[in-house]
Amino acid sequence: MHAFINRVSYCCARDRGSEMEGIEHRTVEVNGIKMHVAEKGEGPVVLFLHGFPELWYSWRHQILSLSSLGYRAVAPDLRGYGDTEAPPSISSYNCFHIVGDLVALIDSLGVQQVFLVAHDWGAIIGWYLCMFRPDKVKAYVCLSVPFLRRDPNIRTVDGMRALYGDDYYVCRFQKPGEMEAQMAEVGTGYVLKNILTSRKTGPPFLPHGEFGTGFNPDMSDSLPSWLTEDDLAYYVSKFEKTGFTGGLNYYRNFNLDWELTAPWTGVQIKVPVKFITGELDSVYTSLNLKEYIHGGGFKQDVPNLEQVIVQKGVAHFNNQEAAEEINTHIYDFIKKF
Repeated sequence: MHAFINRVSYCCARDRGSEMEGIEHRTVEVNGIKMHVAEKGEGPVVLFLHGFPELWYSWRHQILSLSSLGYRAVAPDLRGYGDTEAPPSISSYNCFHIVGDLVALIDSLGVQQVFLVAHDWGAIIGWYLCMFRPDKVKAYVCLSVPFLRRDPNIRTVDGMRALYGDDYYVCRFQKPGEMEAQMAEVGTGYVLKNILTSRKTGPPFLPHGEFGTGFNPDMSDSLPSWLTEDDLAYYVSKFEKTGFTGGLNYYRNFNLDWELTAPWTGVQIKVPVKFITGELDSVYTSLNLKEYIHGGGFKQDVPNLEQVIVQKGVAHFNNQEAAEEINTHIYDFIKKF
């Protein structure tokens, strides 16, 4: 029996490997940096933007699904991640630079517009792309992070600190080098597994002076069914090389992004949007976002918000945990345009 199970799992892994081999990898010059892009398929472009601490690989299921349905699925490693260049200065990770990368990437694909699908920090960047260059986006499927309305009276991190205190994870990520050192103490593998497997709702707090049990105090030895040892090993292999600084620098620009986007205070996002989150998502269950999403504020800021989906029993990384459901939601929405 064991031999049979091993053979089946080997066959599945091999088949999956051959499917993944159909994904092409290349490097594109964008906005002064070299960007790694994974892509598959032909047809209208669907551009996928990952979050923290993730990679193009977070979209593996969506790339295979959408490319089989007549779309060209394109997933970059964002600036500072994976095989894309990581400029050394913190301010190189502000919203203008990262949106600049994406506009150059879209232009390099030879298309005027893309369907946008984004998660976590990718979702925040997605909102900036829709804000600065709505002409580039046909429709937007946004996962986990809704539009974050700019409060003209308080800078973003200052507002989070006022709400949750210094141990809120965004506040803890601010000081250059500090969180990197604390992550190094527990190791890359621990950090990635800890964050990716967390199902803890509400705002994440990290005890001062250490990563500690991090985002997931109830971390299990075994992985959830949607995250294999091979998946985790791929993430670890990339973050072992790059470290976490690139990804953390996005958080370190929250206040600068607040300053830079002053001209867009009160702006409405006019792109058609479908929003999907898990009911256990730590973003959805923090920052008074449930009230904003369901109470009319979100629809006011995004008048073409067509649908809000809350997935039962699903946590933050819904594009991986509930991949087939997400694939269906994406396709059902974008095929209308």
